[in-house]
Amino acid sequence: MGSTSDLPVMKKAADLLNEFQVPFEMQALSAHRTPKEVEEFASTAEARGIKVIIAGAGMAAHLAGVIAASTPVPVIGVPLVSSLEGLDAMLAMIQMPPGIPVATVALNGAMNAAILAIQILAVGDAELAARFKTYKANLAQKIVKANNELKELKYDYKTN
Repeated sequence: MGSTSDLPVMKKAADLLNEFQVPFEMQALSAHRTPKEVEEFASTAEARGIKVIIAGAGMAAHLAGVIAASTPVPVIGVPLVSSLEGLDAMLAMIQMPPGIPVATVALNGAMNAAILAIQILAVGDAELAARFKTYKANLAQKIVKANNELKELKYDYKTN
């Protein structure tokens, strides 16, 4: 993440990765304030066994792009709402030049970033894939249960 002030949003990714038993690193790195550390992190990621990187940043939000420029590892960007309603962060991630892609999720979408990372990792990990399929099935069941509970609500003009 670009700063520890991003932790409340990025924690959602960490929580889900932890739930899925996916080892991960968590660091505060700034493309503008600590560019040498970002370069070191990105250029050594593959050798350290990192398979996917989630990079969350707000404002100018160059972190994901700078990392993507320095590693062959897929990068998922999480644009954080901190100024201009997050539009600046989102544009910094989605407007990457050819050859330097950053897969970008919704504003403050750290949980979806973790889900996408898990899906990428699951391609080569049958156990993780099985846990993810169970997770998806449980998501569907939550909606079915919620809909059944809605049927029990009584209103004078409710027709179902």
